[in-house]
Amino acid sequence: MRRKLVVGNWKMNGSLAQNKRLLDSLAQGLRDVSHVDIAVCVPYPYLFQAQAVLAGTSIAWGAQNVASHDNGAYTGEVSAAMLKEFGASYVIVGHSERHGAYGESAANIAEKFAIAKGYGLTPIFCVGETLQERESGVMEYAIANQLDPILSVSGGALLDQAVIAYEPVWAIGTNKTATPEQARAAHSFIRERIAALHPGAAESVRILYGGSVNSRNAAQLLSMSDIDGGLIGRGSLDADDFESICRAAC
Repeated sequence: MRRKLVVGNWKMNGSLAQNKRLLDSLAQGLRDVSHVDIAVCVPYPYLFQAQAVLAGTSIAWGAQNVASHDNGAYTGEVSAAMLKEFGASYVIVGHSERHGAYGESAANIAEKFAIAKGYGLTPIFCVGETLQERESGVMEYAIANQLDPILSVSGGALLDQAVIAYEPVWAIGTNKTATPEQARAAHSFIRERIAALHPGAAESVRILYGGSVNSRNAAQLLSMSDIDGGLIGRGSLDADDFESICRAAC
């Protein structure tokens, strides 16, 4: 049985003082939660702080992006080796907010996924459709186009023990949430797509739901079959809300 995972995506938020209060509160409030994996993905400048505060707790930390190269003349990029050196466990790749704003291609995202796996990081690979794609009836086609480049790298073997986050673009930060049934259907499609090429990976990969998850809707969403946890944006910036979401996953 797949173990639930809840990941906080801070996006471009935080300060040293604010982070310290949040991380201390989470470390204290979640110390008795043992049946779900918990992590926070923080902006690069705060990796050292996350490492310092969370070391010795059950909460892991990670980053929100990674370079597709090991090293070299890539100004502004951060490599998987650097993230690993800071004790990071997870890294988000292919988030729609980056995909749209920075023009990341599916092939480039697949490269980032592979290099993260190569350094022992767990990539959290984001897929999801726009509102227009859903209303036009091409939701599954859109998701498949995002997923297939990674499946083609090694027949899906790279997805073994990895994480996928289904985040309908229309639900990110909008207060609109996919219904539990809509989310479950999308998760089932993703798992079936993987199973067609790599049945073993389909069983082990954890598929998270992201998109305006909060303390009020978390229990219903996270109780659905094939939903293995959540990728939480705004709700991860409030200790009480994030703690409630984590407990809903137990």
